[in-house]
Formats: sequence, C-alpha cells, structure tokens
Amino acid sequence: MKLHHHRHRQLHGGVSAAAFLLVVLPLVASSSSNHASSTVLSDANASKLRHSRLFKNALQRQSSNEQLSDLWTPLSNQGWKPFSESTSASSSLPESTGYIQVFLDGGLNQQRMGICDAVAIAKILNATLMIPYLEVNPVWQDTSSFTDIFDVDHFVNILKDDISIIRELPDEYAWSTREYYASAIRSTRIKNAPLHASANWYLENVAPVLESYGIAAISPFSHRLAFDNMPIEIQRLRCKVNFEALVFVPHVRSLGEALVSRLRYPIVESIDAVGTKYIRQVIDTKDGLGAGKFVSLHLRFDKDMAAHSACDFGGGKAEKVALAKYRQTIWQGRVMNSRYTDEELRNQGRCPLTPEEIGLLLAALGFDNTTRLYLASHKVYGGEARIAALRQLFPYMEDKKSLASSAERAKIKGKASLSAAVDYYVSMHSDIFISASPGNMHNAMVGHRTYLNLKTIRPNMVLLGQLFMNKSMSWSDFQEAVVEGQRNRLGEIKERKPKQSIYTYPVPDCVCQQR
Repeated sequence: MKLHHHRHRQLHGGVSAAAFLLVVLPLVASSSSNHASSTVLSDANASKLRHSRLFKNALQRQSSNEQLSDLWTPLSNQGWKPFSESTSASSSLPESTGYIQVFLDGGLNQQRMGICDAVAIAKILNATLMIPYLEVNPVWQDTSSFTDIFDVDHFVNILKDDISIIRELPDEYAWSTREYYASAIRSTRIKNAPLHASANWYLENVAPVLESYGIAAISPFSHRLAFDNMPIEIQRLRCKVNFEALVFVPHVRSLGEALVSRLRYPIVESIDAVGTKYIRQVIDTKDGLGAGKFVSLHLRFDKDMAAHSACDFGGGKAEKVALAKYRQTIWQGRVMNSRYTDEELRNQGRCPLTPEEIGLLLAALGFDNTTRLYLASHKVYGGEARIAALRQLFPYMEDKKSLASSAERAKIKGKASLSAAVDYYVSMHSDIFISASPGNMHNAMVGHRTYLNLKTIRPNMVLLGQLFMNKSMSWSDFQEAVVEGQRNRLGEIKERKPKQSIYTYPVPDCVCQQR
C-alpha cells in the first residue's frame, strides 16, 4: 500500500519507533493545540470556553490503569448472536405482483433505514423492487445515487432468495421517473403512506395500484413502516438488509481500511544512516492500555443541527441571530424546541454536546491525553475554533483530512454521503464509538454495533445537560456523577421496546439467544 500520511517524522540518527512515538508526537500535538488555541482568540465568532473551571482540571487529569483497562476491555458475551438462518421459507420466489419504486429523503443513514423498509415492503407485496432513488438532500446538496454509495452487486446477491431486485425498469415503464411524479398528480404515486404504517396498510392501499398499473411509486418514503406487529420473517429480513446486504462500494471500503490502519499504527517518515528517506508503518509499543486502539467520535455539530436544536452554544448575540435566521429560512419556524428556553432544553437533555462538552465527558470517563480520537463529522459549526478545546484535551485527534492525502480523498470530495460512508466504516471498526448528538448516525451506529456486540458509549443527555448548567461543580464531583450516570451505558444490550426502531435496538428481533 502506498502511504501518503507524513505527519510524524523520525529524527536523523536512528531513534527507535517506540521512542519516536513517545518523544516526538507530543511536540507535534502541542504545536497543533497552540495553533488551535490562537484560532479561538482570533476568531470573533468562535465560542469561548463555557466550562473553564472543569476544563482546567480536565487538562491536569490523571487516569488510573484500572480505569483505562475497564474502558478498553471489549464487551463480554451478552448471550446473543446474529440470526444467521435464511429469512426465506422457500427456495423459489412467488410470481411478482408488479414493480415498487421508493424515493428516499434525508442523509445517508436515514436513507439506509428507508432502503431496509423498501425491501420489507416489496416482500410483503410480493413485488419486484427497483433500486431505491436517493433524493438530493437540501442541506448537503449531494447527488450521489444508490450505486455510488452501496455495492449493488452484493446487495442483489445477498437478497436474491428473498425478493426480486432490478436496476432499471422495463421499457414499458420507463416513463415512471422522479420528474414524472414531480410534474403532476399521478395515479401510480402513493403519497399518503402514514408514518409507521402497518403491513396491512400496504396490502390494502398499494397492492390494488400494483394490480391495476403494474407499478407503484411511494413518495415520500421515510419512516413509513411500523416496527411493531410485524411477521418475524419481515423483521429478520430488515435486519438482513441493514447488517448484511448494505455494503459500501470498494473505494469507500479501501479508504476506510487505510484510515483504520493509520489510526492503529501511525505512519512514520524516517531517514536512515545514509540520509535516504523511507516511510513505514509501526506498531505503537509505548506504555499504556490504549496502545493501538482508538475511539470514534461522531461530532454532529453542523449549522443545521445547531439551528434545529434551538439551544444556546455560547456564541453570543450574533450566533443566536444567525441560527434563528437559518431556522426560519429552512423550517419557517416549525421547530418545536424554539418554544423552550435554553435551560428547559438542557434539563430535558435536548441540547447536543459541544466539542468542549464531549471532551469533558470523555475525560471524566477516564480517557487520557494519549487517547487516539477519530473525528467522524461533516462540517463543524464554528470551524477549528469550536474544536480547539476538544483538541487540547485529546491532542491525538485525527480526521479524514489529517489521515489521508487529497488524492486519496478525491473520490469523496464534495460528496457528503460518501464522506459519511467513510466515517461509518471507520466507526464500525473502532474499539469504542460515541456520539455527541442523538440522530440518524447515532441510531444506526448504536444498532449495528449492538448487533456485533461492540462497545458503544451512549451519553446520558439529561444528566449531562443538568451537570453542565452547574457552574460551581468541582471536577471530582463532576467525574463521580458522570461515571455513575454512564453506568450500564457502555454497550450493554437494551432490548427493543414497543415503537422503538429495530435499526437502533436489534435485540431480540435480529438475534437469537446462545445456549
């Protein structure tokens, strides 16, 4: 593999790889942190530290070996394993009743759930599924199609015994396009599917359209299939799609693999005794229980999220006005949270954690300043200035830009969905995952990692919202409250309750008990 990441350089004279990692890396990280700090001071729109008292103590924290050992230890077997039997009762598919099209809104993870539901509905109706159409997200403006993101050959092959899938409609139905349905009311378009509709709703309302026209297009199609009162074979088919059939295209997987490798084993540019430069990837042999491991942090702190939350993030009057204006432009005031005060929102756990706050949470849990952190994020509102506090607490923080060259990132440049797919891949291969904000990425990752029994930190948002409002709390009291409040929220399996998503809580629908 050709390596492009030259972040760490070995001193001339043959210093060992282990010593290099111990001596040189902190100097590089310190320089990066100082630069980030100066950015905070020079950026008029950047937020100042909101929890300076806690932050000062967090910088001086010391974690015990026992704490670190507990954090990095993989989850023990919790008595469940993925359901591996075929979801089809028969080796042959019934005669197709017609063609189903779906048009999916949202970002990558919302569309992912829609794809799973589309397969389930095709199965319920004995219909042939046209590869789902991905709408252009108004926020991300990404035109990526299903085949740009997912390995379509794998998708079709894994599901070949469950439903029929086609990539293009037959010529006689070539008129059934996105533009056709956008231009007028059409009898083949189903636009009244309720949220979380039952299987019977589709049999009563969509099956007749298929019988009359041979095709039905469902739009909008987001969260349009219920999670309760479904046949077990339909539930397991949804699981099969999500956890087995949806695999990213090869170039996304390749980039993801490279990033994971570089997080575990930093790349070093060395100079030998005769002055020849060479690059090598080394195993981190420094002392510490987190050596070779990393945490993936989904820091969803973009302007869209900040505006929709209606919380105060410390940016002053200018930030409040800017977010209010954005909120009005995008949602015309239809944001429920905007009716509440910031204090009320925080007491209810409705405010996403800022980079500073997620850093304090991780520090309180026991992660030290040698912890490698992968930042899975699109564009952080406030830029580097907003991230500076987190970077000071965790100087070994990386992202796609720091780990890969511009040439390696060329295929995902300007493509929010592909960028999110890379983050998803890296996050699935991290030792620990944590999200700063409940949302579709958080929900998808919690479910997928639960399915594979991987450690995931689920922040106690209500507790943290209340703790961060207490400006007089000492570091020891804060740390004690965090550790206690996060107990049993580090990957312990939670069984799905009525109305909860099967994609977030795959137990017991997607798994079976081990004997």
